[in-house]
Amino acid sequence: MSTYLGMPTVRPMPAHAPDEPLRWGQSFPAAAHDTLRDTQLRANLRKATHTIRDKRLAVTAELPDWEDLRDAGAGIKASAMAALPELLEQLEASVQARGGQVHWARDAGEANRIVTAIVQATGAREIVKVKSMVTQEIGLNEHLADAGIEAIETDLAELIVQLAGDMPSHILVPAIHRNRDQIREIFDARMGDAPDGLTSDPATLAAAARAHLRARFLRAEVAVSGANFAIAQTGTIGVVESEGNGRMCLTLPRTLITVMGIEKVLPRFEDLEVFLQLLPRSSTGERMNPYTSMWTGVTPGDGPQEFHLVLLDNGRTRALADEIGRTALHCIRCSACLNVCPVYERTGGHAYGSVYPGPIGAILTPQLLGIGGSGVLDPHDPAASLPFASSLCGACYDACPVKIDIPTALVHLRDRVQHPPGHRARPTVWSVALGFVALSMRSGRAFRWVGRIVPVLARVLPRRVRRLPFPGSLWTSSRDLPPLPRQTFRDWWSAR
Repeated sequence: MSTYLGMPTVRPMPAHAPDEPLRWGQSFPAAAHDTLRDTQLRANLRKATHTIRDKRLAVTAELPDWEDLRDAGAGIKASAMAALPELLEQLEASVQARGGQVHWARDAGEANRIVTAIVQATGAREIVKVKSMVTQEIGLNEHLADAGIEAIETDLAELIVQLAGDMPSHILVPAIHRNRDQIREIFDARMGDAPDGLTSDPATLAAAARAHLRARFLRAEVAVSGANFAIAQTGTIGVVESEGNGRMCLTLPRTLITVMGIEKVLPRFEDLEVFLQLLPRSSTGERMNPYTSMWTGVTPGDGPQEFHLVLLDNGRTRALADEIGRTALHCIRCSACLNVCPVYERTGGHAYGSVYPGPIGAILTPQLLGIGGSGVLDPHDPAASLPFASSLCGACYDACPVKIDIPTALVHLRDRVQHPPGHRARPTVWSVALGFVALSMRSGRAFRWVGRIVPVLARVLPRRVRRLPFPGSLWTSSRDLPPLPRQTFRDWWSAR
């Protein structure tokens, strides 16, 4: 056991820069300006998120103990994070006792090298993949491609994204930003064995993808998956999915490699009773997942005969060291927070510049890159803009099945960005403006005098202001200034 960034870990992990960290070029406000212009994207997002949201509300309302389940899920995740080092060691021992092999990866580069070496040892030049966000986080497909190994996404939405040379924009529905006509165009242009006369009918598109993937499943020698859950008690790994492609990947190939973030571990097998009720209702609005696959090590003559589990840190230990920020590690990747977020609904996932979009991505991605614990992220880094990509309306907290207090974490990380440890704060336009607001609210008398300025401004400014010079442009660059009242509440009250 050793100490890494303030928290115990189960392997020494020297502090060094990840080989392939999450990285992009634009801040959230800049990227959002581009995506907001795409009216088709906004229409696709609104239709999809509202449909999933309504289905979720219907199936959660059926359970009289839904809030009790949420409390149970939150409690299990909190206790798992508190005992994470011990649980990971127990998981390692359980997997090895059942014929599996366990590998520890400090960062993305190390995880990619481990997986690539395993695939190369089998002689395979092609692998099939179960939908996995953590392998997107580390850039595994690109790393394998550099080694001459083709990684084929088998989830329908992930296949669409891969064929389009695109990036996922939703945790659960990666191609949510595409409609059926766009998907048909992608299949026609990029799927070499797409049938002639392909239409935009969803069943026809699904059949084309099924035929395209079936040959890949049957010839695959190696599969790569993520994990929704891992049980320390038994060494069992679980994946839930809706199409059956995961089941094909998890049973047909001879070698199975699972890449798992260390936060996915649960203490006991019976904990699944809670999460297998929470996850499908929160994600797809279903009472249960169509396919729930679980495996424990290797079973002679049945399924993969070689199993490798890669446990990935990649900034998670750093996040664990932050008492407030660590709650991001409770996430079970259901995407409920995305489907209720007014910001995500209008900008889409690409504006976040990360594998993890939406409210959960706004608190998870910056921590993986540096904010939180003893990590410091440059305030000018694009990731530092993510905690500000929220209206703090609280809808994400209400929807989260494990009660992650995302608004509190957002405010906490905003403070980390504005006041990095060991750095003297420099005055900015915002800090001066907020200081003035704070001063005006320290007493009723001060607030009353400041309030008298508003009716004066209301007579000078038009009804709705869409553009102001600097520093007012910091506000109007992304939102309008609503009409100002021509009378304060105190004056209105006195007059009546």
